[in-house]
Amino acid sequence: MTTLHQPFFQHALIAGTAIALASGLIGHFLVLRAQTFTGDTLSHVAFTGAMAALAGGYDLRLGLFAATIGAAVLLGLLGRRGRPDDVVIGTLFSWILGLGTFFLTLYTTHRSTTQGNAGTSVLFGSLYGLDSARTATAVLIALAVTAATLLIARPLLFASLDEAVATARGVPARALGTGFLVLVGACAAEATQAVGSLLLLGLLAAPAGAAVRLTDRPYRALALSAALAVLQMWGGLTLSAVVPQLPPSFAIMAVAATCYAATALVRRAPARRAGP
Repeated sequence: MTTLHQPFFQHALIAGTAIALASGLIGHFLVLRAQTFTGDTLSHVAFTGAMAALAGGYDLRLGLFAATIGAAVLLGLLGRRGRPDDVVIGTLFSWILGLGTFFLTLYTTHRSTTQGNAGTSVLFGSLYGLDSARTATAVLIALAVTAATLLIARPLLFASLDEAVATARGVPARALGTGFLVLVGACAAEATQAVGSLLLLGLLAAPAGAAVRLTDRPYRALALSAALAVLQMWGGLTLSAVVPQLPPSFAIMAVAATCYAATALVRRAPARRAGP
């Protein structure tokens, strides 16, 4: 258990907590707005952006954020009122996968000798590889995403539950939808460093899905989703420290999947109905 006192574990715990908090809040609205496919697409966008940056000799974080935020804006503009449909998402998804293959080929044939494990870290995360500077950056970005999500939570919830009425009341549903997708892109780019692009969707969807199963009150589900994401991050990192053979990304997703499966055994209490 000496791993718990090592600097790399403490950096992972600090950065992972902030990333999980942001992912839990973002994931709740993804599930509520039925946009989990969008989160899956942005996870592949993150991989393609990172590969493009590495193939060009740039910092992979530049590619991560430029690609995910750019794709999020594109999805918001192409979709109806900031909600892209499955045709738009599927088309972008296929195109991005093709670009990812192209940039991966360029990277492996020209630049993989300089950063041999960078591609693997993008796919599976590198939470234990964070230094103090990258940890501080991850925390600041995650807290900024968290603050922005909480700032728009009330109108976004209104637009998510009843878009027509929200629009009639003057809520800018399209701008909110596009802004939310930008936050999803930023969160996806940062969370890729924790669990990797392949497992990113699990960090966004599993805690939120479990929270929705446990309560039908929107604000309570929002708080519960964030709390579950943080607890699952702590549990996964602790499990990885106890069993060093387990990569942290796998351990985090194993705990998240177990918690989600366990919620199927819990019967949600029905909400009270107002009297006449």
